[in-house]
Amino acid sequence: MTHYTRDELAALHDELADNDPTLCADGGTVPADDPPVVVKVGGARAVDPAGAVQDVAHLVANGRDVVVVHGGSTAVDDTLEELGEEPTYVETPSGVVGRFTDERTMEVFSMVMPGKLNTNLVTTLREAGVDALGLSGVDGGLLTGPRKSAVRVVEDGKKKIKRGDHSGKITDVNADLLETLMADTYVPVVTVPMLADDGVAVNADADRAAAAVAGALGAELVVLTDVSGVYEDPDDDSTLIESVTTTDEFETLESAAEGFMTKKVMAAKEALTGGAVKVIVADANVNDPIIEALHGGGTHVDAAAVGGADNDTDNSDADAEEVDA
Repeated sequence: MTHYTRDELAALHDELADNDPTLCADGGTVPADDPPVVVKVGGARAVDPAGAVQDVAHLVANGRDVVVVHGGSTAVDDTLEELGEEPTYVETPSGVVGRFTDERTMEVFSMVMPGKLNTNLVTTLREAGVDALGLSGVDGGLLTGPRKSAVRVVEDGKKKIKRGDHSGKITDVNADLLETLMADTYVPVVTVPMLADDGVAVNADADRAAAAVAGALGAELVVLTDVSGVYEDPDDDSTLIESVTTTDEFETLESAAEGFMTKKVMAAKEALTGGAVKVIVADANVNDPIIEALHGGGTHVDAAAVGGADNDTDNSDADAEEVDA
């Protein structure tokens, strides 16, 4: 595998400017006060990570600190089905749909996420000249919090309690570990599982893991998915919500979010109340998806829209054991 110096990497990524005069493709350093970028790469089949990989290389060449967080629900489901198991999804009373993790699913999850998917993404980034380093939430106590014993769900129109203790809620991030790695020019590539407070590896939602990391680092969070952002009407491309800067606008955003986007908006709120400066939900499948998102593409949500870190967010209904794409 070829390893590039920073100067060589900068030269290789001139082409990523794509005639955008706002981008610096000369490998120059970014302003000292620019926050890190946390990129959440979805794991659904419809999400192609190739563009994101090249953009990470471009940002690193220009001196920006980057952390990549990835999901992988499709690969987990595929592996379960190959083993003759049926993935289980549940819906919470607030309408969030997510994975329910039993013991067998947790075994498969631990093989696929930090094993196969994280290794593949790290390899791809390193082939692009990025000094990527893979981590699960267990490594160095990176992602920690309480284990959940049950989740409130809706089945056949009735609210029920579904017992299960193979997932948790991330409440703490070892930001010192990430900052140390970035200071040494590494790009951390993070995935769940997390480490529960009783010392056991358990499942956690990848969007919310990215939110926790972005909050702890005071970062800009770019959530890459298979659509261009959040729409007031998902069937009408002209209704893309481009900017959310007030609490009223955020209420509109929450009301508009449907299906898988509900959880991404929830994660955006957690990131911003946790200390992130901005969250952008954008399309992974355009040219230069991260660069485009940082320069105005997708749906941009400012910290002021959720009232900052003093906002008391209660997502207890939404804490289904899940891993999103």
